[in-house]
Amino acid sequence: MTENSGNRDGWRQVCLARRTDRIRSQDLIRTLFNEFTELKGDRGSGEDPAILAGLAFFEGLPVTVIAQSKGSTLEENRKKHFGMPLPQGYRKAIRLVRQAEKFHRPVITIVDTPGAYPGREAEMNGQAQAISSCLSVFSALKTPVICIVLSEGGSGGALALAVADRLCMLENAVFSILSPEGFASILYKDESLAPQAAQDMKLTSRDLQSFGLVDHVVSEPDHLTVATMNPVSDELRNYLRSQIPVLMKMSPEKLVRERRRKIAGMGVPPWLG
Repeated sequence: MTENSGNRDGWRQVCLARRTDRIRSQDLIRTLFNEFTELKGDRGSGEDPAILAGLAFFEGLPVTVIAQSKGSTLEENRKKHFGMPLPQGYRKAIRLVRQAEKFHRPVITIVDTPGAYPGREAEMNGQAQAISSCLSVFSALKTPVICIVLSEGGSGGALALAVADRLCMLENAVFSILSPEGFASILYKDESLAPQAAQDMKLTSRDLQSFGLVDHVVSEPDHLTVATMNPVSDELRNYLRSQIPVLMKMSPEKLVRERRRKIAGMGVPPWLG
């Protein structure tokens, strides 16, 4: 447990989530799953390397894994546009979750993005429509969905993969409507007030858990790297092991009904009932 869980220092947590040596989605996939087979393309406009997706086994059970993927080097990050997905990435996600639904495979999503790619090309290719389609498809999916927020969860780009039956966050991850810099620029007219914005936005894992938005928070060391990730991956493995059988036992109709009830109740603190 980090000292951050006590004081909920939002800006400090943003900085920890953005560390360049923090583990990436591909590190988590290698640790949690066996025989990961990457699947590419949206069968329409092309491939997006910012969405790493495919089939794998979790303790012998076939699963579909869809992850937002940042690079470990500047060259990799440029190729993956710093983990900001294009419309074809979201359409690839839709293609794969529909396939998962057909075979009743659980879907595991990993969120790690500052937001969807904001460039002109993405807008011309239907970025907003792709994200809204993800929200619609995931909300009605007749197979279990578990989302893991690994580091940054920014705006609709993150929300597109976070409509789930269970939402799990790493302790130093953040999830918000936009970046603290963007929030400060819009509300305070001063980007330098980003640290204050991060505090006001209540974007930490513990804040969101207190609001009833997050089901489980995974403890982690201050500096989560490949060398220190074993306790985190062990806790995540235990969480998946406990939740997947529960969700798999539900009928498809009950699964969708409970997910939609969960979505409708988001933002209502548990103590309000």
